[in-house]
Amino acid sequence: MALRSSALGPPLLLALALATGLASAKDWTRIRVASEGAHPPFNSLDAMNQLQGFEIDLAREVCRRLRATCEFMTQDFAGIIPALIAGRYDIAFASLTITPPREANVAFSKKYYDARAMFVDNKAKPVASTAPKAMKGLKVGAKIASTSARYLQDHYVPQGAVLKLYHTIDEARLDLAEGRIDALLGDKTAMVYWLANSPLARCCEVTGDDLTDPAYFGRGVGAAMRKDDVELKELVDAALTAIRADGTYSALRKKYFSFDPY
Repeated sequence: MALRSSALGPPLLLALALATGLASAKDWTRIRVASEGAHPPFNSLDAMNQLQGFEIDLAREVCRRLRATCEFMTQDFAGIIPALIAGRYDIAFASLTITPPREANVAFSKKYYDARAMFVDNKAKPVASTAPKAMKGLKVGAKIASTSARYLQDHYVPQGAVLKLYHTIDEARLDLAEGRIDALLGDKTAMVYWLANSPLARCCEVTGDDLTDPAYFGRGVGAAMRKDDVELKELVDAALTAIRADGTYSALRKKYFSFDPY
Protein backbone atom coordinates (compact mmCIF):
# COMPACT_ATOMS: atom_id res chain seq x y z
CA MET A 1 0.00 0.00 0.00
CA ALA A 2 1.64 3.27 -1.07
CA LEU A 3 0.69 6.90 -0.70
CA ARG A 4 2.04 9.67 -2.87
CA SER A 5 1.54 13.20 -1.61
CA SER A 6 0.08 15.73 -3.97
CA ALA A 7 -0.21 18.44 -1.33
CA LEU A 8 0.25 22.10 -2.11
CA GLY A 9 1.76 24.57 0.32
CA PRO A 10 5.20 25.14 1.85
CA PRO A 11 7.67 22.40 0.99
CA LEU A 12 8.30 21.31 4.55
CA LEU A 13 11.01 18.82 3.65
CA LEU A 14 13.15 21.39 1.80
CA ALA A 15 12.55 24.15 4.34
CA LEU A 16 13.66 21.99 7.22
CA ALA A 17 16.68 20.73 5.33
CA LEU A 18 17.86 24.27 4.66
CA ALA A 19 17.09 25.46 8.18
CA THR A 20 18.97 22.65 9.87
CA GLY A 21 21.77 22.07 7.41
CA LEU A 22 20.40 18.72 6.28
CA ALA A 23 20.42 19.43 2.56
CA SER A 24 23.08 16.79 2.04
CA ALA A 25 21.51 14.26 4.42
CA LYS A 26 19.45 11.21 3.41
CA ASP A 27 16.62 11.98 1.02
CA TRP A 28 13.40 11.15 2.90
CA THR A 29 11.12 11.30 -0.13
CA ARG A 30 10.41 7.57 0.28
CA ILE A 31 9.46 6.30 3.74
CA ARG A 32 8.44 2.81 4.82
CA VAL A 33 5.81 2.94 7.56
CA ALA A 34 4.81 0.04 9.81
CA SER A 35 1.90 -0.57 12.16
CA GLU A 36 0.34 -3.56 13.87
CA GLY A 37 -3.07 -3.50 12.22
CA ALA A 38 -4.78 -4.99 15.29
CA HIS A 39 -5.31 -2.11 17.72
CA PRO A 40 -8.51 -0.23 16.79
CA PRO A 41 -9.30 2.59 16.58
CA PHE A 42 -5.61 3.52 16.25
CA ASN A 43 -4.65 0.89 13.69
CA SER A 44 -6.54 -2.03 12.17
CA LEU A 45 -7.18 -3.73 8.83
CA ASP A 46 -10.21 -2.99 6.66
CA ALA A 47 -12.11 -5.45 4.46
CA MET A 48 -9.43 -5.09 1.78
CA ASN A 49 -6.67 -5.90 4.30
CA GLN A 50 -5.43 -2.30 4.18
CA LEU A 51 -4.32 -0.36 7.24
CA GLN A 52 -6.78 2.13 8.69
CA GLY A 53 -7.29 4.04 11.94
CA PHE A 54 -6.45 7.27 13.71
CA GLU A 55 -2.68 6.92 13.72
CA ILE A 56 -2.71 5.63 10.14
CA ASP A 57 -4.56 8.80 9.11
CA LEU A 58 -2.01 10.77 11.11
CA ALA A 59 0.90 8.99 9.43
CA ARG A 60 -0.60 9.71 6.01
CA GLU A 61 -0.88 13.38 6.90
CA VAL A 62 2.77 13.43 7.98
CA CYS A 63 3.71 11.86 4.64
CA ARG A 64 1.63 14.44 2.77
CA ARG A 65 3.40 17.30 4.51
CA LEU A 66 6.81 15.80 3.87
CA ARG A 67 5.87 15.30 0.20
CA ALA A 68 6.97 11.71 0.64
CA THR A 69 5.92 8.48 -1.02
CA CYS A 70 5.03 6.25 1.92
CA GLU A 71 4.71 2.48 1.80
CA PHE A 72 2.60 1.03 4.62
CA MET A 73 3.13 -2.48 6.01
CA THR A 74 2.02 -4.57 8.98
CA GLN A 75 4.13 -6.16 11.69
CA ASP A 76 3.06 -8.09 14.79
CA PHE A 77 3.37 -5.93 17.89
CA ALA A 78 6.12 -7.92 19.60
CA GLY A 79 8.28 -7.57 16.50
CA ILE A 80 7.70 -3.87 15.82
CA ILE A 81 10.90 -2.54 17.42
CA PRO A 82 13.21 -5.46 16.46
CA ALA A 83 12.14 -5.22 12.80
CA LEU A 84 12.58 -1.43 12.85
CA ILE A 85 16.12 -1.77 14.18
CA ALA A 86 16.82 -4.45 11.56
CA GLY A 87 15.85 -2.01 8.81
CA ARG A 88 12.63 -3.59 7.54
CA TYR A 89 10.97 -0.16 7.62
CA ASP A 90 11.84 3.40 8.63
CA ILE A 91 9.16 4.42 11.12
CA ALA A 92 6.43 2.76 13.17
CA PHE A 93 3.10 4.37 14.00
CA ALA A 94 1.98 1.50 16.23
CA SER A 95 0.66 2.86 19.55
CA LEU A 96 4.10 2.60 21.13
CA THR A 97 4.38 4.39 24.46
CA ILE A 98 7.54 6.41 24.98
CA THR A 99 9.29 4.60 27.83
CA PRO A 100 12.92 4.48 29.02
CA PRO A 101 13.45 0.80 28.03
CA ARG A 102 12.25 1.50 24.49
CA GLU A 103 14.22 4.75 24.26
CA ALA A 104 17.36 2.73 24.96
CA ASN A 105 16.87 1.09 21.56
CA VAL A 106 14.99 3.53 19.31
CA ALA A 107 14.20 7.22 18.94
CA PHE A 108 10.68 8.57 19.31
CA SER A 109 8.82 11.48 17.79
CA LYS A 110 7.02 13.89 20.04
CA LYS A 111 3.87 12.33 21.45
CA TYR A 112 0.69 12.26 19.41
CA TYR A 113 -1.67 10.90 22.06
CA ASP A 114 -1.73 10.39 25.81
CA ALA A 115 -0.75 7.09 27.40
CA ARG A 116 -2.44 5.61 30.43
CA ALA A 117 -3.85 2.19 31.20
CA MET A 118 -7.02 0.91 32.83
CA PHE A 119 -8.56 -2.37 33.90
CA VAL A 120 -11.75 -3.79 32.41
CA ASP A 121 -13.62 -6.70 33.97
CA ASN A 122 -16.67 -8.82 33.15
CA LYS A 123 -19.95 -7.56 34.66
CA ALA A 124 -20.97 -11.16 35.38
CA LYS A 125 -17.92 -11.62 37.60
CA PRO A 126 -16.73 -8.18 38.75
CA VAL A 127 -13.34 -7.69 40.36
CA ALA A 128 -13.69 -6.40 43.92
CA SER A 129 -10.46 -4.41 43.84
CA THR A 130 -7.64 -3.82 41.36
CA ALA A 131 -5.01 -3.53 44.10
CA PRO A 132 -2.21 -6.05 43.42
CA LYS A 133 -2.80 -8.08 46.60
CA ALA A 134 -6.56 -8.18 45.99
CA MET A 135 -6.03 -9.81 42.59
CA LYS A 136 -4.15 -12.81 43.97
CA GLY A 137 -5.23 -15.94 42.10
CA LEU A 138 -7.08 -14.00 39.39
CA LYS A 139 -6.28 -14.35 35.70
CA VAL A 140 -5.31 -11.00 34.22
CA GLY A 141 -4.74 -10.44 30.50
CA ALA A 142 -2.55 -8.07 28.51
CA LYS A 143 -1.04 -7.81 25.04
CA ILE A 144 2.38 -9.40 24.70
CA ALA A 145 5.34 -6.95 24.71
CA SER A 146 3.08 -4.12 25.93
CA THR A 147 3.74 -1.73 28.80
CA SER A 148 0.63 -3.16 30.48
CA ALA A 149 2.18 -6.63 30.39
CA ARG A 150 5.42 -5.36 31.91
CA TYR A 151 3.50 -3.52 34.64
CA LEU A 152 1.49 -6.62 35.54
CA GLN A 153 4.60 -8.79 35.52
CA ASP A 154 6.38 -6.46 37.95
CA HIS A 155 3.52 -5.50 40.28
CA TYR A 156 0.78 -8.15 40.09
CA VAL A 157 2.47 -11.48 39.37
CA PRO A 158 4.64 -11.21 42.53
CA GLN A 159 1.40 -10.82 44.53
CA GLY A 160 -0.10 -13.99 43.06
CA ALA A 161 -2.00 -12.82 39.98
CA VAL A 162 -1.84 -15.09 36.93
CA LEU A 163 -0.74 -13.22 33.81
CA LYS A 164 -2.06 -14.35 30.44
CA LEU A 165 -0.48 -12.77 27.36
CA TYR A 166 -2.10 -12.32 23.94
CA HIS A 167 -0.73 -11.53 20.50
CA THR A 168 -3.58 -9.05 19.88
CA ILE A 169 -5.85 -7.06 22.15
CA ASP A 170 -8.90 -8.48 20.33
CA GLU A 171 -7.96 -12.00 21.46
CA ALA A 172 -7.73 -10.76 25.04
CA ARG A 173 -11.10 -9.00 24.83
CA LEU A 174 -12.77 -12.15 23.55
CA ASP A 175 -11.39 -14.18 26.45
CA LEU A 176 -12.61 -11.52 28.89
CA ALA A 177 -16.09 -11.58 27.36
CA GLU A 178 -16.15 -15.40 27.53
CA GLY A 179 -15.01 -15.40 31.16
CA ARG A 180 -11.68 -17.08 30.51
CA ILE A 181 -9.84 -14.25 32.28
CA ASP A 182 -10.99 -12.09 35.18
CA ALA A 183 -9.66 -8.73 34.04
CA LEU A 184 -7.80 -7.09 31.19
CA LEU A 185 -5.29 -4.24 31.40
CA GLY A 186 -4.70 -2.08 28.35
CA ASP A 187 -4.52 1.36 26.78
CA LYS A 188 -7.30 3.53 28.18
CA THR A 189 -8.23 5.35 24.97
CA ALA A 190 -8.55 2.11 23.01
CA MET A 191 -10.50 0.47 25.85
CA VAL A 192 -12.96 3.37 26.09
CA TYR A 193 -13.51 3.21 22.34
CA TRP A 194 -14.11 -0.56 22.51
CA LEU A 195 -16.58 -0.27 25.39
CA ALA A 196 -18.53 2.41 23.54
CA ASN A 197 -18.57 0.83 20.08
CA SER A 198 -18.29 -2.97 20.18
CA PRO A 199 -21.33 -5.23 20.78
CA LEU A 200 -18.93 -7.69 22.43
CA ALA A 201 -18.06 -5.06 25.03
CA ARG A 202 -21.58 -5.11 26.51
CA CYS A 203 -20.20 -7.83 28.76
CA CYS A 204 -17.68 -5.60 30.38
CA GLU A 205 -16.97 -2.43 32.33
CA VAL A 206 -14.17 -0.25 33.65
CA THR A 207 -12.89 -1.16 37.10
CA GLY A 208 -10.39 0.63 39.33
CA ASP A 209 -8.38 3.78 38.70
CA ASP A 210 -6.25 4.74 35.72
CA LEU A 211 -2.60 3.68 35.86
CA THR A 212 -0.18 6.44 34.90
CA ASP A 213 3.24 5.44 36.28
CA PRO A 214 5.62 7.13 33.79
CA ALA A 215 8.27 4.47 34.36
CA TYR A 216 5.88 2.04 32.63
CA PHE A 217 3.33 4.06 30.69
CA GLY A 218 5.77 6.69 29.53
CA ARG A 219 5.26 10.23 28.32
CA GLY A 220 2.65 9.49 25.71
CA VAL A 221 2.58 7.57 22.44
CA GLY A 222 4.99 8.46 19.65
CA ALA A 223 6.30 7.19 16.33
CA ALA A 224 9.44 5.05 16.64
CA MET A 225 12.50 5.47 14.40
CA ARG A 226 16.08 4.27 14.37
CA LYS A 227 18.38 6.41 16.50
CA ASP A 228 20.68 7.14 13.56
CA ASP A 229 17.85 8.70 11.55
CA VAL A 230 18.07 12.07 13.31
CA GLU A 231 16.87 14.07 10.31
CA LEU A 232 13.76 11.91 9.91
CA LYS A 233 12.86 12.50 13.56
CA GLU A 234 13.24 16.26 13.09
CA LEU A 235 11.03 16.21 10.00
CA VAL A 236 8.34 14.10 11.67
CA ASP A 237 8.38 16.23 14.83
CA ALA A 238 7.95 19.40 12.77
CA ALA A 239 5.06 17.87 10.84
CA LEU A 240 3.32 16.68 14.03
CA THR A 241 3.73 20.12 15.60
CA ALA A 242 2.12 21.76 12.57
CA ILE A 243 -0.68 19.18 12.43
CA ARG A 244 -1.51 19.87 16.06
CA ALA A 245 -1.26 23.66 15.71
CA ASP A 246 -3.35 24.21 12.58
CA GLY A 247 -6.39 22.18 13.62
CA THR A 248 -5.72 19.14 11.44
CA TYR A 249 -5.20 16.92 14.48
CA SER A 250 -8.61 17.90 15.83
CA ALA A 251 -10.26 17.20 12.48
CA LEU A 252 -8.64 13.76 12.23
CA ARG A 253 -9.46 12.65 15.76
CA LYS A 254 -13.17 13.60 15.47
CA LYS A 255 -13.60 10.65 13.10
CA TYR A 256 -12.73 8.32 16.01
CA PHE A 257 -13.16 10.11 19.34
CA SER A 258 -15.63 12.45 21.01
CA PHE A 259 -12.74 13.74 23.15
CA ASP A 260 -9.17 14.91 22.55
CA PRO A 261 -6.82 11.94 23.17
CA TYR A 262 -3.78 14.21 23.24
